[in-house]
Order: sequence, then C-alpha cells, then structure tokens
Amino acid sequence: MTTHSSNTRHFSASAALVFLIMAAFVVIGLAWVGAREAHSAEIIPSVGFSRPVDSDTDETELSAGLALRAPLGTPFLLGEVQGSYRTESRFGDQLRLRMWPLTASLYAAPVQYLYVGGGVGMYNITFDFDQDVLALPSDRTEQEFGVHLGGGFRIPLTPGATVDLGARYVMLRDQDTTLIPTGSFDPDFWTMNVGLGFGF
Repeated sequence: MTTHSSNTRHFSASAALVFLIMAAFVVIGLAWVGAREAHSAEIIPSVGFSRPVDSDTDETELSAGLALRAPLGTPFLLGEVQGSYRTESRFGDQLRLRMWPLTASLYAAPVQYLYVGGGVGMYNITFDFDQDVLALPSDRTEQEFGVHLGGGFRIPLTPGATVDLGARYVMLRDQDTTLIPTGSFDPDFWTMNVGLGFGF
C-alpha cells in the first residue's frame, strides 16, 4: 500500500514537472517572439517578503527571485518564467522549509502599468527538521506541483528600466508531518516583492 502511494506520488510529481517544463518552453518561446517584435522583454531581479497563510507565528521572511517577462504578441498579454528562493519556520522552529520554485505565469495587462493573472510551478521543498529535538523525522526533499494567482504595478524609471511591485498567492498540496496531531499542514503562502526590470 505504501509502495503504491509512493509510486503514485512520484508519477504525479514527474508528470507535473514535464508539464511545467513544457509550459515554460512555450512561455519562453512566445515571449522571445513577442520581444523581437516589441523590443520590450525584461529581466527582473527582485526581493520581497514571504509569509505562510496558516502559521503559528506572525513572522515574515525575506525571499528573492529572478524573472523573464515579455509580451506574447500583444502588449496586453504577458508571459513570465521565474525562479526564486524562500524559507519559512514552522512549529516553534522545529521545522524549517526551504523552497526553490520554478514557475510559469500568464498575465493580462488591461492598462499600461497594471498586470493580473496566474500560473503553475514546480516547488522543490526541503524539510529541515531540528535534529537537536529527539524523535523528529529525518530531513527530506520533495517536488510539489502548485498554482498561483498574482499581479502588480510597473513604474517607469527610464526608457529601459522599471520598478516592479508585485504580489502572489501560492496554493500547494497539504504536507504530511508528525509534529502536529492532525498529521498534515497547509503550506500555502503569499509573497510581496519589489523588483527592478531591465528591458532589452
């Protein structure tokens, strides 16, 4: 029974990874074509704050990201591929989560400086348990498929640079743990970030 569940989870993660890679290539390809026509692709390094939705603390933690964003044939539709890094503490610091998401997003830009939309991602998650506390599980790393909704504002600085203010809400599958009586917790989180976009 355990083997079947493990194999099913591995298959689901593999299928999600293949889907994400295909989506990322489609977004990159369309963005490249759109950028060649509009000359408005952007590289956007960013820093921000991240916080779990369901947490036993009020702490927010720093996060960082790097994105490629470009119009998809029209300035009203934007594609984005982003890699980022974030951490969070759970259960009185008994568990530290470290995430390396790779996401693909599609945004609508109804007005020049506003964008809203969503996308999918593969989240590489390391569960780092406090080994100074007895009887805690061993550390492990898993890959999880997730979806997100988000948007933001772009503030022009120069013809080739913009300030990007964005927010994102990420939804992931509940994660198993023996640290709480229910046996699982909700890993959903939100981020707010500020980036500097460099056009090319």
